[in-house]
Amino acid sequence: MSIAFLNGSFLPLEEARISPLDRGFLFADGVYEVIPYYSGEPFGLEGHLIRLQRSLEAVRIPLSTTTAEWEALLQQLVVKNGGGDLSVYLQITRGAYETRNHAFPDEISPTIFAMVSPITPPLAADATKAKGITAMTIPDTRWSRCDIKSIALLPNILLKQQAADSGAQEAILVRDGHITECAAANVFAVKNGTIYTPIKDDHILGGITRDIIIGLAQDHHMPLQEIAMTQEFLEQADEVWISSSTREILPVVELNSRPVGNGEPGALWQLMAEHYQANKKRVFREANV
Repeated sequence: MSIAFLNGSFLPLEEARISPLDRGFLFADGVYEVIPYYSGEPFGLEGHLIRLQRSLEAVRIPLSTTTAEWEALLQQLVVKNGGGDLSVYLQITRGAYETRNHAFPDEISPTIFAMVSPITPPLAADATKAKGITAMTIPDTRWSRCDIKSIALLPNILLKQQAADSGAQEAILVRDGHITECAAANVFAVKNGTIYTPIKDDHILGGITRDIIIGLAQDHHMPLQEIAMTQEFLEQADEVWISSSTREILPVVELNSRPVGNGEPGALWQLMAEHYQANKKRVFREANV
């Protein structure tokens, strides 16, 4: 039975309860993070906690929890669930109040909830066996503050389901003719040996894995540019990738029912996947010295 954390207590997930007056339930008034743990150790935790604090400040949820306190809490949760390869879901809402009112209540305590789920080994863990995924471009109908990791994900859900209904595994979103991101991932394209990714702005969530990939490209002298990426540019790319914390880096081998490149995971994706796995091993090795 999985163990969860709710407002100061560890308890079986099935026993966790929130008030129906919680503003997360009523208004989707909250933010979240998803943090991967491998063999019980976090990967990219600092970046996730920085982004969490940025989201909390953006939606004006006051919380004084320190980085060290978050690290200790999440580590306890992972240990109580047996360690291993886990995805930790952390959600903070504005909390429950006695009445339903759109305006912020004067005095309210945030609701803090965390749970874990197993991580499926990502494709990048063995690039030689990767087969890639299919994707389609869809108009980006979300709100204008996608840089906030909000729990208000209904637009993302509808877009992802629209792709699924058409037989695609991922939705790549287009706003005003330009690529933003996926329903739950960032986007990369490769053309003539250079890696490209959309410029980070309010329409894009700054992905932690995205930042790691950019850093690895710099470390290994792989040309990379952040650009205002058009849909036409993406459709003409030699390779297309998507990235997220639990899926890491995935090659897109079919876009809008047409093969990307030769319809197989590309050489630069395979190289970046190898760099990514080597970087994970280095990070954990240094953490345990």
